[in-house]
Amino acid sequence: MNLRARSALISCFGIVAAFAAVAEARAAEYPARPIKLVVPYAAGGPTDVLGRLVGEYLGRDLKQAVFVENKAGAQGAIGADAVARSEPDGYTLFVTAASIIVLNPMLYKKLSYDPVKDFRMLALVTDLPVVMEVHPSVPARTVAEFVAYAKQNPGKLNFGSAGTGGTIHLAGEMFKQMAGIEMTHVPYKGAGPALTDLLSGNIQVMFDSMGTALPPVKAGLLRPLGVSSTQRSPDLPDVPTIAESGYPDYAVSVWYGIVAPSKLPDEIAQKISASLDRALNDDTFRASLEKIGFPVFRPRSAAAIAEFIDADRARWSAVIRAQNISLD
Repeated sequence: MNLRARSALISCFGIVAAFAAVAEARAAEYPARPIKLVVPYAAGGPTDVLGRLVGEYLGRDLKQAVFVENKAGAQGAIGADAVARSEPDGYTLFVTAASIIVLNPMLYKKLSYDPVKDFRMLALVTDLPVVMEVHPSVPARTVAEFVAYAKQNPGKLNFGSAGTGGTIHLAGEMFKQMAGIEMTHVPYKGAGPALTDLLSGNIQVMFDSMGTALPPVKAGLLRPLGVSSTQRSPDLPDVPTIAESGYPDYAVSVWYGIVAPSKLPDEIAQKISASLDRALNDDTFRASLEKIGFPVFRPRSAAAIAEFIDADRARWSAVIRAQNISLD
């Protein structure tokens, strides 16, 4: 090797070493300024409350301010796109929902972000089951009785949702498919209007999120037939799971997690993940979420998170293909 080539090689090694030193220094001092936590839904909703509680813990644990920025719209795609295009430096994090990572890519042919290529999952925080609830006019007190009634009255049952393509809608479509019954989907602009029509009897059934379902169920205004989790809910211990009611493969949850841009350096990702894991093991943090209806996961490895999401993706893919659902 001649002198010029040797000098060039030494210079390259020097540049690489310098970049590595800068990256290590940034990781060591992280976080050196406030962290933005993007919530892809409006302020005041359950996802916003979840995000603020996560942000409060991260702020205390990392000893740096964490502020929430709400970027609502397009089934969460607006917030997701903003985070996907942000600098991967650990100062922009994202509260994601299952629909953003799993459902949107199946429902939209054109999506401004790619959940696999653009995001790095840092933690799964919580998942919520849905409740199969009916208006009292429906003469069914169990899932089996409901299925029998639906088969005897084809086309007479309407189920509501917060909008086409959401988890609540697809939970109903999955049940229809597994039970072999006919029900007409009635989409609303949000879960609130759908619940109002269910309470008034304009629709007969809804697969509602646990937090929304509990007040009218406990007040006796609606009748719960089953929950979508694999085990009975402590909030409704006398209500069987849909799985134990004859549909063992039925499992639906609305899960939430924390993600960052995909090119986030490993050293910074590990710091954030470690802080989130401490939150998931912290009794006070867990109690604060459980108090508002969010059951809390325990920490999982990256491989276990990927396995969880892949299973959810496979479950919904079958439903969406069978019903030919598209939002484009």
